[in-house]
Amino acid sequence: MRILRSVIPALVLVGGAAAVLMPAGAQIATTPAAAPPAQNAGPMPPASGPVGAPARGFADLTARLAPAVVNVSTTQKIEVGRGLRGGAPSSLEELFRRFQDQQGGGDDSGGGSAPATREATSLGSGFLIDPSGYIVTNNHVISGGEPGSPASKLPVETITVTLADRREFKARVVGRDVLSDLALLKIDGTNLPYVKFGNSQAVRVGDWAIAIGNPFGLGGTVTAGIVSALHRNIQSGNYDRYIQTDAAINQGNSGGPLFDIDGNVIGINTAIFSTSGGNVGLGFAIPAEQARPVVEQLMKGQTVVRRGYLGVQIQPVTGAIAEGLGLPKDHGEIVASVEPGGPAAKAGIKQGDVVVRVANQDVTYDNTLSYIVANVTPGSRVPIGIIRGGKQLTLEATVIQRPSELALRGAAPSPEDGDQTETPGNAPGMAAAKASLGITLTPLTPAVRAELKIDAKTEGVVIAGVNPDSDAAAQGLSRGDVILSINQVPTPTPAAAAAVVAEAKKAGRDTVLMFVASRGRPPLFIGVKLLGK
Repeated sequence: MRILRSVIPALVLVGGAAAVLMPAGAQIATTPAAAPPAQNAGPMPPASGPVGAPARGFADLTARLAPAVVNVSTTQKIEVGRGLRGGAPSSLEELFRRFQDQQGGGDDSGGGSAPATREATSLGSGFLIDPSGYIVTNNHVISGGEPGSPASKLPVETITVTLADRREFKARVVGRDVLSDLALLKIDGTNLPYVKFGNSQAVRVGDWAIAIGNPFGLGGTVTAGIVSALHRNIQSGNYDRYIQTDAAINQGNSGGPLFDIDGNVIGINTAIFSTSGGNVGLGFAIPAEQARPVVEQLMKGQTVVRRGYLGVQIQPVTGAIAEGLGLPKDHGEIVASVEPGGPAAKAGIKQGDVVVRVANQDVTYDNTLSYIVANVTPGSRVPIGIIRGGKQLTLEATVIQRPSELALRGAAPSPEDGDQTETPGNAPGMAAAKASLGITLTPLTPAVRAELKIDAKTEGVVIAGVNPDSDAAAQGLSRGDVILSINQVPTPTPAAAAAVVAEAKKAGRDTVLMFVASRGRPPLFIGVKLLGK
């Protein structure tokens, strides 16, 4: 389980002994005529007490659903000490290694060179969606560790599925999708209990929610609550649209189902916000509607899930960015970079465009561009509404299939290189930039370029210092960052930067939009308030 520790509530990915992030949903395979009815088939008892609540609580519902919820456990071999840390051995380990070398080896492996290993296990949950043994869970549950950890890179040796009646099965992986964190398993069985998926799009805030899983490896556990919120974006991921619930979710619930009052699966329990690692009433589940197409493709044996791809890097339009552009707050998303030769570039989309509508859907905080495009069938031609220079335009792009292994990296502008004649001591515009923005600028000279390891194509001005009391500091700007443009005007020199800022002040704006390249990350748009405003 991955826990992000901080003094504020942290995101906890609920997955048992190993960290796991969970998406949800599944596609139900055709049921044979002789198969048993789904566990969530049949009407609920009439309600009494709270509106919509069963007459005797959730006992009847649990009795039907619990047999289809399973425990998923994995085993793998990991290196002791070094393997778990993912880095160099500690000084104590190094001391022991040297001692063994001096003594001619401390074990039977000859010189102690072979790393010590131990068997590690991880626990999570899953649920049967078919009487023949198809099981939906999370990819992290069967990957042996938190994403990016050394353990997650090591092969899982066995996957064991334990049913509610204690029967155990060895499972094989039918398919997995890393981006949605879904995995589909198969066990050999017949007439197994299973559940169906409902319509998570019909879920409303305040509806009952029932979670069943294996928290802390204790076995089948049922918790109930309500749907607290919809379309939660908790990690700034491309496909975040979580259902929030106050039903208790803890480590080990990862991959388990979240049911509605009719016993339909509406999501997969995935994460919690917590300061301690335990449940505090903020649980999150990935909606079934998001995972259904993925699982459907996995069941067909497709190893690469087909998703739409536009070829842009985008950012939300924050209040500061909107103010810098003179747009309404939180209106669409801004294009930080465009992949050369990609669908967006071919459609005429440019860096700095604000995308407000795609495929006849508004781009909002809850309905992001990435989410919309991912769900567009590759090969489709879709209209894209943008705002450029204060004017609304409609372009058309042909969405392609997202590559299976894609590393999106923003590209800095690449105008023709020119001679730099200014120096840090006499560069025009430095005083003006410091007075207006609280930052000290210096030209990107060959010496500075070499020192900061900036490629030859990048043009801009370098931040040499930041006033800690300025908004620029609050926005995270620091020494060594390169300002590529201000208000979408290139800034190859401090004088050019000062001129753009002066123009913004003349127009009555108190915020400017900077496009900034920082070492180790793609360029981003940042709205910075001017001093004295």
